[in-house]
Amino acid sequence: MKIWTSEHTFNHPWETVAQAAWRKYPNPMNPAVVGIDVVDRKIANGVLKTHRLISTKWGLPSWAVTILGTDKTCYASEHSEVDPRHRIMTLRSRNLTFCNEISIEEMLTYSPHPTKSECTLLKQEAIVTIKGVPLSSYLEDFVAGTISSNAGKGRQAMEWVISKINTEVQELTNKTVKSMDEITSAAKKGMGDFHLASDPLPNLNFKK
Repeated sequence: MKIWTSEHTFNHPWETVAQAAWRKYPNPMNPAVVGIDVVDRKIANGVLKTHRLISTKWGLPSWAVTILGTDKTCYASEHSEVDPRHRIMTLRSRNLTFCNEISIEEMLTYSPHPTKSECTLLKQEAIVTIKGVPLSSYLEDFVAGTISSNAGKGRQAMEWVISKINTEVQELTNKTVKSMDEITSAAKKGMGDFHLASDPLPNLNFKK
């Protein structure tokens, strides 16, 4: 069994990071994730609970394909909970493909940083267990290394998504300001037209 852990601080508030976590895939940093499907979603006691199916291409090396079988699309089950009241988001996933040979359980937790305001702390843990196959220790190291590499790509992807979110917010703000300016201008023009219409008519009584 191999246990891998990591912590990372995002210089963004929890609400922004949590939103980015939902929109993390697809992204150009980790094209291995080829699909995300929502299986179930519900709200219980103010907590959003979601079950998703994640489709990935592992890109196994030839020696691993020899041990595990054909390199193909792999699937994982992910259960997440978002508690906006306590500002915590937790995602737990486990692999469905190769589950008889490899067990990969991963957990990510996003919460406000305990000492840095307006920052978010990501805690990540993965437990890799290989059983019933040759070179199990070597394979565990390989999988753990892949998880570590993907975690780095995942953090880059989060920053990429957050940048997109900030751009969208700025564009929406600009459109809102523009719309308000147009409404104000139209209102002023309307008031001007109203005043012109309410001016007294000229005296049209001509003396004979």
